[in-house]
Amino acid sequence: MTTGLETLRAPLSGWGRTAPTHGFVSRPRDDTETERVFAAQPESVIARGLGRSYGDAAQCSGGLTVDTTGLGWIGELDEDTGTIAVGAGTSLHDLMRHVISAGWFVPVTPGTRYVSVGGAVAADVHGKNHHRDGSFARHVVDATLATPRGTVTVSPAQDPELFWATAGGMGLTGIVMRATLRLLAIETTWMQVENRPYTRLEDLMDEMVRTDKSHRYSVAWLDCARRRVGDIRSILTRGDHAPSAALPARLRARRLEIPAETRLKVWRPPPGRLVNRYTVRAFNEAWFHASGPARAMLRPLASFFHPLDGVARWNLLYGPEGFVQYQFAVGPDRAEAVVDAVRAIADSGVPSFLAVLKRFGPGTPGPLSFAQEGWTLALDFPVGPEGLPALLDRLDEEVTAAGGRVYLAKDARLRPELVRAMYPRLDELAAVCRRVDPEGRLTSDLSRRLGIPR
Repeated sequence: MTTGLETLRAPLSGWGRTAPTHGFVSRPRDDTETERVFAAQPESVIARGLGRSYGDAAQCSGGLTVDTTGLGWIGELDEDTGTIAVGAGTSLHDLMRHVISAGWFVPVTPGTRYVSVGGAVAADVHGKNHHRDGSFARHVVDATLATPRGTVTVSPAQDPELFWATAGGMGLTGIVMRATLRLLAIETTWMQVENRPYTRLEDLMDEMVRTDKSHRYSVAWLDCARRRVGDIRSILTRGDHAPSAALPARLRARRLEIPAETRLKVWRPPPGRLVNRYTVRAFNEAWFHASGPARAMLRPLASFFHPLDGVARWNLLYGPEGFVQYQFAVGPDRAEAVVDAVRAIADSGVPSFLAVLKRFGPGTPGPLSFAQEGWTLALDFPVGPEGLPALLDRLDEEVTAAGGRVYLAKDARLRPELVRAMYPRLDELAAVCRRVDPEGRLTSDLSRRLGIPR
């Protein structure tokens, strides 16, 4: 394959390591080199940032995957408006380290800061503050795309159709090369955090609804490995950025402390499955009791938002077969779908190391955007347990029946016939894609597997 850039054939997989494929990879160093990708007329192209999509969204078997990490520049911060232009390959980690000392923070961050800005736009990522601040795209002033029809800069005001198809569009409208972001002003990098344990899932969910707007950040951890008389244990964690006045004297010198680089690293998968029903039960037991009674505390920004980032390549701990992250969303009036899903998981005996429940506010208008007002539950399952495929198929059916959807940025195995029920505006997406990519060259293993129309 000839693109005018160095192109290598390489295996690629998502963060879950479940669906590796081979294709060609190019790494442009600037916008001009990125634009040249399409001039070479490759039959299929998709962008890839830092590879944190869990499934096959950022790989293109037999085609060209464009590694955007070479577009990792950061522009000048406009402190009057709180806006900054950044290259699509810039990680949220690097952006935070650049702007925190000036008293700014990213407006939305997922559970890892090692995602690229371009990936955050393409997946329209969300965080613990969606109920207050919406998803990442709500804070994008504009974005510049390389498409087969040329380069275009889009914004919600100018060409909203293409902008919102790009937000959450999983790279199918073009390669994001740069974006201008609206940041969040902060006084410190410390968080005022409150943990509150619950033993009944319904009590937790009632509290989340009742206090939805009282904290900027809210998330609940669930113990899906053990049930007692029908009850599910959980811990509700709520937080806000601490003002300077809330810091004790011993922390004032660390008021705007920059998150450290990751020091620990997993070098290779363990020979067996470290994550199994026994280790998950032991961890959950210790985690629930460590929370203690309801209490407030100050926590560093990194440990509140990104606890798993303390260990590089932690995904390898799931063993040689990898893992599946399953995340779904249902409307605010379908809380019973969440309860039924959690109890089905607990009854199945399939271990879920991570189970995180959040509230969503109003979603973005993109045809492929995941976040919709209501509830979202994210779960990690190691590949291997005999009952896992049947459990996930059951969850798919229940989510679809409840009018919900699964998050395509994390999907690795959804049945294609369910996609249109979950995302009924696919024809709108296809019309926008044809406008910028009439030959249908922007495609990925995900879009092929699910039959997303072009």
